[in-house]
Amino acid sequence: MNDVPSLIRPPSVLRRFLDSEASGGIILMFAAALALIVANSPLAETYFHALHIYIGGLSLLHWINDGLMVIFFLLVGLEIKREFLDGQLASWSNRMLPGIAAAGGVAIPALIFAYLNFSNPETIRGWAIPSATDIAFALGVISLLGSRVPTSLKVFLATLAILDDLAAVAIIAVFYTSDIAMPYLGAAAAATLVLIVLNRMGVMKLLPYLIVGAVLWYLVLRSGVHATVAGVILAMAIPLRPAPGKPDDMTSPLHKLEHALSNWVSFLIVPIFGFANAGVSFAGVDATVFRDTLTLGIALGLFIGKQVGVFGAAWLSIKLRLTAKPMGATWAQIYGVSLLCGIGFTMSLFIGLLSFPSDHMQDETKIGVLTGSILSAVFGYLVLRFCGKRKPEQEEELIG
Repeated sequence: MNDVPSLIRPPSVLRRFLDSEASGGIILMFAAALALIVANSPLAETYFHALHIYIGGLSLLHWINDGLMVIFFLLVGLEIKREFLDGQLASWSNRMLPGIAAAGGVAIPALIFAYLNFSNPETIRGWAIPSATDIAFALGVISLLGSRVPTSLKVFLATLAILDDLAAVAIIAVFYTSDIAMPYLGAAAAATLVLIVLNRMGVMKLLPYLIVGAVLWYLVLRSGVHATVAGVILAMAIPLRPAPGKPDDMTSPLHKLEHALSNWVSFLIVPIFGFANAGVSFAGVDATVFRDTLTLGIALGLFIGKQVGVFGAAWLSIKLRLTAKPMGATWAQIYGVSLLCGIGFTMSLFIGLLSFPSDHMQDETKIGVLTGSILSAVFGYLVLRFCGKRKPEQEEELIG
């Protein structure tokens, strides 16, 4: 009888990653590659000019980064809430290993970057850039390996990346805000209160939440706090309505909105962001760019810092018996997944855009992110590809 709820539990986005987000990650790879090709082709001038066309008071790039990406952050918030209330993060035992690994994966890359840029007040602002993991990209790579990677490790990576996203949202909210406009911030707080009231009153229609959420986005945008935070605030207010001892209702507003957005975000919004932000011209760029502490700090933070932070924290917590090793996983496979955590593409580029206003520093940021992410993807894939296939009896499916 105890297995019945698990068997009827509707699949959450976390448990659908291999079907949608992994494929979205592959599309994201093509979008990033296409952006690099276009930015270094005769179409480069058209590409960069189009991104700076103004529409309704904002440039096209601004609409993508502060408009479309709000929907990305809304989905991230929905995933976080759902998994904390009724998913893989609902119990402390499930949170421990990915939580400890995520903490190491945030701290060590930031320390590496800070060590290399400590004496430069301009570049030190980018300390959080290498701390992020791109969940779509990482799962896109791991999906290419099929059954070579145990299901438990795929869930570990997805859970770790969600906690990583939670840390990135907190970092953006606290450290990457411009001058605060108190009247707009106060109005945003009032809109947030309206969302809370709607939730407490048991309003189950999505439309009122989305209308107030649109107003909240505008107010947060004008307040100086980054607009994407509005997406997360809105997500926290959407009702899940879990019943004690039972899975969440498939007809709940959160469930419906999460699954309505999933494919749009995976196959359209994130690739558009990647295409708009990955394009960097290599004209005039030579090997000396990798001696620059900004580029070097990001690349080493992602490639070295992530693997050391994630694997080191996981290894230590398992050896101290604070957590258990994922079922069916070898240490080599855990190390390979730790390498994949160094793929920081979407969130790292996003934090980089918030960190530096100048095109020159943004280009160095993009080169660092692309270098660290590509190295992490290639070496992570190779480790997982050649660390050996598991025996069939090692396959463990994680239910619930």
